[in-house]
Amino acid sequence: MKKIIGSIRNVPLFIGVKDDNMEEMLNCLNATTKTFSKNEYIETAGDAVTKIGIVLEGDVNIIKEDYWGNRSIIGRCEAGNMFGEAFACSGVAHIPVSVVAVSDSTILFIDYDGISSCNNSCNFHLILIRNMMKILAGKNIMLTEKIQHMSKRTTKEKLVSYLSQQAKLAGGDTFTIPFNRQELADYLGIDRSAMSNELSKLRNSGKIEFYKSQFKLLK
Repeated sequence: MKKIIGSIRNVPLFIGVKDDNMEEMLNCLNATTKTFSKNEYIETAGDAVTKIGIVLEGDVNIIKEDYWGNRSIIGRCEAGNMFGEAFACSGVAHIPVSVVAVSDSTILFIDYDGISSCNNSCNFHLILIRNMMKILAGKNIMLTEKIQHMSKRTTKEKLVSYLSQQAKLAGGDTFTIPFNRQELADYLGIDRSAMSNELSKLRNSGKIEFYKSQFKLLK
């Protein structure tokens, strides 16, 4: 339990909860941990929604797959991020997406009902509810931004929109994106080869520099 508490102190959902209340809170939320290997499915589309997942170690992708196995990346969750909260909050019976470990990952699972209601009048539940509202609002903004990227008409415009947003988030012209090339193509809903061609054109025209997932925007 002490190891878990040390891992969650900076998790946004638990910001403001006193250390003295951490163990009681985890018990109230029926918290459990589980490890997953790289590329292992943590949750599969169609599964019943019972828990919220919080990434303690590693990275996971939220994906949508069609009948033929074509994959679209909805988002990436890194250490400290959580997934499944929107579906649990909305009361959806079965999730429409899958969650896959990008690297070996450790996930903390908690009950949503333990956040929204409690029979023990615990003094940390109001903090959790407020934090959850902020997290849901933040993810709504992120999805809106993704829609803005994907609404662009060309591959180049989608890339420029995404890279501009990443620079803004980084607070400078140099930044590292969370995706490799195939993942970025899946995230933006574009062909990888076409994307690579446009990246090369942007570099050759002096607009960007890049090495793997590291980018720099040039004027």
